[in-house]
Amino acid sequence: MAKDLVTPPPTAQRPSAGGPAPGRRQPGVGIGAKAVGILNGGFLLLWGLITTLPLLWAIISSFKTNGEFRTDPMGFPSGLEWDNFARAWSAANIGQYFLNSVIVVSMSLTMTMLFGAMGAYVLARYDFPGNRIIYFGFVGGLVLPVFLALVPMFFIVRNLGDLPFVGQFLGLNSYFSLALVYTAFSMPFTVFFLTAFFRTLPTAVAEAGIVDGCSHFSLFFRVMLPMAKPGLISLALFNFLGHWNQYVLPLVIMQDSDKRVLAQGLGVLAAQTGFRADWTALFAGLVIALLPVLIVYILFQKRIQAGLTAGVLK
Repeated sequence: MAKDLVTPPPTAQRPSAGGPAPGRRQPGVGIGAKAVGILNGGFLLLWGLITTLPLLWAIISSFKTNGEFRTDPMGFPSGLEWDNFARAWSAANIGQYFLNSVIVVSMSLTMTMLFGAMGAYVLARYDFPGNRIIYFGFVGGLVLPVFLALVPMFFIVRNLGDLPFVGQFLGLNSYFSLALVYTAFSMPFTVFFLTAFFRTLPTAVAEAGIVDGCSHFSLFFRVMLPMAKPGLISLALFNFLGHWNQYVLPLVIMQDSDKRVLAQGLGVLAAQTGFRADWTALFAGLVIALLPVLIVYILFQKRIQAGLTAGVLK
């Protein structure tokens, strides 16, 4: 009776003489990775302290009296001086400037996101003659310094006020004119960012919408725009920060003292409090200007992070 042939079990492959054994970490790799991690953590901690400590110092100083600030600028207040905010809000007219900024930023942010999303969607999803020329025209706007456009922008906005019928809504000292200027300067980055984001959206969903009878207009507003919500929220916050903190553009257009925005109002407040040595009112005005930005970021920080990484993950 013939003996059954027994196949010997496969032997484990031996590592080559020049390479490390499987499962073993090369000497020095773990130490180098730890060192890089420590350096990155230390740099981020230092950067966080540099950006956070001045903010905390301004908030603490806004609750001091002027005497406490002069004697101990780095100390804590003995009580909460809410009168500092009252002086900054009413005496320095910060309340009116705050309302002006809310009006202008609301209009400019709405137009920027709507027109920017429509233009970016067309450039990303449709192929037509001149597509790349228009796209690179928007990209070229990213390298245009704002200061080079101040003089022609002033004359253009001033001449818009002389137009029949619409001149009463445009021109200098007009909220809508300033909102249009904000929108124009924000469009290059908005189109550049959203074009890349719309390209990551699945084409199958758009084709399914067309098959189901959606028009191009309906496909954009009912299908593609909701899918791009993470990117829209992230970009809306960046544009909000840029519009809210803008100083040079309103300085040229808003020459009426009652039409100034908050950034201009803080400049006026700094000049007034400097002569009166009312430093705590100035810090209170800074906190009032920072408060909307902090609230918006705290509410939408998770969606911002999701929007920034959505294009990479897809």
